[in-house]
Amino acid sequence: MNDLQSETPGRSEHSVLGRRTTDSAPRVRFRLLPAGLVGVCCVLAGCGYSTKRPFPSDIQTVAVEMIDSREFRRDLEFALTEALTKRIEMDTPYRIADKSVADTCLSGEILEVQQRTLGKQFQTNEPREIGATIIMRYRWEDLRDGRILVERPRFVHMEAYIPPVGESFKKGVDVRGLDRMAERIVETMETPW
Repeated sequence: MNDLQSETPGRSEHSVLGRRTTDSAPRVRFRLLPAGLVGVCCVLAGCGYSTKRPFPSDIQTVAVEMIDSREFRRDLEFALTEALTKRIEMDTPYRIADKSVADTCLSGEILEVQQRTLGKQFQTNEPREIGATIIMRYRWEDLRDGRILVERPRFVHMEAYIPPVGESFKKGVDVRGLDRMAERIVETMETPW
C-alpha cells in the first residue's frame, strides 16, 4: 500500500506542508513527461516554426511577361506563361499585376527543346519512351529598386513521355512538362534557408 493513501476507500491522506489531511475526493496522479519530449515541445513552440513556404514578405505583386521563344515549335511560350501565372497564383502569397504597378517582374526565354529516345520496343524498334529537355533562361527582378532577385541563364528541365500509351509531345511536354518547369521556377522564388 502507498504511504500516501489510507485503507478507507474513496478517501486519501496526504501531507500538505508537513500536516496530514484527509479528503473525500479521489487523488489525481500526474505522470511526468520525459525531459527530452518536454524540451522538444518547448523548442518547437518558441522557435517560430511554420509550415508556410518561405517567400519574401516584402513583395505583394508579380508581373509575368510573355515568355519569348527561339524554338520553332509553336505555342510553347504561351503555355509556359500561362503555367507560370497559375503557379504563382496557386503556390505563392503574391498577386499577378500589370508591370506598371507590380513590385516585381518575371521574364524569360525558351532557348531550346531537345528530344531523345530513352528506350525502344524490341520487336518494332519504335520509341517506347521519349525524353524531352526544355532549356530556358529567366530573371525575376524587383521593379522598385532594380535588384535581380533570381537569375538563371540556363535552366534545364527534362520530362519523359510514352507514345505507345497515347502520350503525345503536346501532352507530355506542353501540358505536364511546362507545368512542372513552372513549378520549379516558382520554387526558386522562395527565400533561401
